Amino acid sequence: MDPIIKIDHVYYRYEKDIVLHDIDLTIPEGAFLAIVGPNGSGKSTLLKLLLGLLKLQNGNISLFGQDISKFKDWQQIGYVSQKANSFNTGFPATVFEVVASGLTKKIGMFKFFQKAHAEKVMSALASVGMTAFSNRNIGELSGGQQQRVFIARALVSDPRVLILDEPTVGVDAENVNSFYQMLNELNKKAGITLLLVTHDIGTISEKVSHVACLNKKLYFHGDINEFEQMRMEEMSKFYGHDVQLISHQHEHGGVLS
Repeated sequence: MDPIIKIDHVYYRYEKDIVLHDIDLTIPEGAFLAIVGPNGSGKSTLLKLLLGLLKLQNGNISLFGQDISKFKDWQQIGYVSQKANSFNTGFPATVFEVVASGLTKKIGMFKFFQKAHAEKVMSALASVGMTAFSNRNIGELSGGQQQRVFIARALVSDPRVLILDEPTVGVDAENVNSFYQMLNELNKKAGITLLLVTHDIGTISEKVSHVACLNKKLYFHGDINEFEQMRMEEMSKFYGHDVQLISHQHEHGGVLS
């Protein structure tokens, strides 16, 4: 698989604090990559660099084979943040309208919304299992349902890459596994490259293809089988403290804490 994102020798600092140190990371097209690491490990900074929200200080990033400084086609990259945890439940918009807002750049702010656009909105909702909620107010939904809607909003412009920052924040525990299963289907059936920041590597280990362990430096990057063979001593060194594997009710279970 060809690399869809390539990160070469990236450093980043806030004043005197280095938050990313010599990061080299190649993400092939079609991958489902989980980025794990403790709080303050540089995960959010890395995402902001990939999304063009922060300017590179040192190193290089290429997207779809193009240097990020020249990259313009940002519709190729969808982004879903931790919105469900802080969303204004009184916001007066339907699920359909929220997803349709993801087409603004493609069709223009004041252009006529055509039947084909409505079909794209419903198709995006179908891909996340939310067509039955299209006329509901977004504020009436649960946290997990809201996150599915935000993913549909990101998908409606047909991105090749979807970046998700802790997407299960606000999702109740019993629905986390079905949420990750939905992501797995987007990756496998729709062929979308997924880049996911998460603490819950145990729950998602059956779904992802690759894992990157980031704590200012990149301590590990490989496929899920290589990751699961890492010893606890290695993980403790990475996290900076002793870790334990908390088992879930599935084959690979475990959460690092």
